[in-house]
Amino acid sequence: MWVNLLLMIVGFAVLIWSADRFLSGAAATATNLGVSNIVIGLTVVSLGTSAPEIVVALMAALEGNAILAIGNAIGSNIANIGLVLGITAIVAPLPFSQNVLSRELPWLLGATLLAIVLIFDRELSFADGVFLLTGLAYILWQLLRSERDADPAESALTSELEELPEMKQSSALFWLFAGLAALLASAQLLVYAATQIALDLGISSMIIGLTIVAIGTSLPELAATVGAAMKGQPDIAIGNIVGSNILNILAVLAVPALISTTGLDFSALWRDSGMMLALTLMLALFAYGLNSRAVITRFEGLVMLLAWIGYNLLLIQQA
Repeated sequence: MWVNLLLMIVGFAVLIWSADRFLSGAAATATNLGVSNIVIGLTVVSLGTSAPEIVVALMAALEGNAILAIGNAIGSNIANIGLVLGITAIVAPLPFSQNVLSRELPWLLGATLLAIVLIFDRELSFADGVFLLTGLAYILWQLLRSERDADPAESALTSELEELPEMKQSSALFWLFAGLAALLASAQLLVYAATQIALDLGISSMIIGLTIVAIGTSLPELAATVGAAMKGQPDIAIGNIVGSNILNILAVLAVPALISTTGLDFSALWRDSGMMLALTLMLALFAYGLNSRAVITRFEGLVMLLAWIGYNLLLIQQA
């Protein structure tokens, strides 16, 4: 048991490090090949930031444990709102940017409802995966249109690209492939350890995915959003989390669906998907309804955090 916990911690650490190296190498390689900043931002940067969740989902599905991947996708969305935004809002109130209010939050609501409709039959199939990827393609197309018309100085994708290091092509290719190899290996180690812990405890892999794996893959978002709030940049925190949650649904959840049809039990539909929907609606309520201005206050952040804690206590009690 303790050996598997240690393996899981090592897997998380290498997963996060290798994802960063892979993203830097991929972006630098594309830049050196003359690919436009818009394309790099919409593909390498946007999808690359969800690389840990995507690769964990891929490894889990390939090893016949797709339920762990589904739990990770749903649990990460729950943790991103309840844990990450909850703690960050307690540190500093979080304002919603105009882009989040008018574009990204409606997309998240739509993606969340789409996921619940698709799994309402308590099954995630290949056709469901195609629907999810179609939704992702639509959003990327809309982003491409808006980024073409946006002022480069005000573009969020441009600012994210500027934070990535410049590399010679040889270094870029090295980190591209070395990062990918380490990413795959660490994800496989993480899935193995998580599966063994579930077997040792006699609980479902879904529970492990919803809790330990989801929290682990959400830790980078927690560090980034709290750091942004402490630096006086709280407006970017909500946008990062909303974007991450959209990708968790449309990209991460699609991976196990495309590999194999997976049956879901009753709790996955009502308890887990229901909690994901409830927290997403709570986020929308804070954005559009409760305050005279769109901001998550410290009290509302505490409410979100307590909701997340209560949900995890329920999981432990029912495990």
